[in-house]
Amino acid sequence: MLVVTSSAKRVSSFDQLYAEIERLPEGITGQILVPGMITTLPRPTPAHQYALQGIGHDLRRQFDPKRASNSKRWWILPEVEIRLPGGRLAVPDLAGWRVDRVPRMPSENPIVTLPDWCAEVLSPSTAATDRAVKLTLYAKCGVGHVWMVDPTLRLVEAYETRGERPTLVATARDAETDALPPFEAGFDLGGWWAEEPVT
Repeated sequence: MLVVTSSAKRVSSFDQLYAEIERLPEGITGQILVPGMITTLPRPTPAHQYALQGIGHDLRRQFDPKRASNSKRWWILPEVEIRLPGGRLAVPDLAGWRVDRVPRMPSENPIVTLPDWCAEVLSPSTAATDRAVKLTLYAKCGVGHVWMVDPTLRLVEAYETRGERPTLVATARDAETDALPPFEAGFDLGGWWAEEPVT
C-alpha cells in the first residue's frame, strides 16, 4: 500500500486528531502511528488488493463464526480503524479477533478491543513503515500475532509477540500450504499472488 506522510498535524488530543482524519478526502486513510502526527495512505495498488482479498477470503472460508467449529472461530475484518493505547490509531490491512475471547464482532468505530492478529500487505513505499513502526507498535500494545505479507516476493512472515517484541516464528512463500500461526490450518498461498515469482 502506497504511503504518503502528511506534514505533521499537531493537536492536543486524540479526538482532535481523529476529527482531522474524518475530514480527509475519500480514498485517503489516516493513521496516528506516532502521538500527535497523522500519516495518510491512498488506496492500495492492484497487487496489494489482490493479495488482501485472497487472504481475507481464505481466512473467512475456514474460520468464519457461522461455519467453523468452536475452537477455530475468528472475526476477520479488512482495513478497520483500531484505537491503540497512547493516543494512537492504526488501520491494519486485516485484523482478527478470536470468537472465544470476543463473542460479538467489534462494531464500534474506531474499534477499541485489541485484535489477536493483524496483517500488513507490504509495498515498496510502505514496507519500512510497516516493519519498523507498525510491527513494533502492534507488539508493544499486545497484539499476539502479526503477519507481514510481501506480494512481490510471494512471502508471508508470521510474528508472535514475546515480551512486547515481535519474534519471527514461521515463514511461507510461493504456493506453500503450511499452517501459519495463529491459525490452525494450511493455506494455499499460490492463490494470493497476482505477480509471478521473483527469479
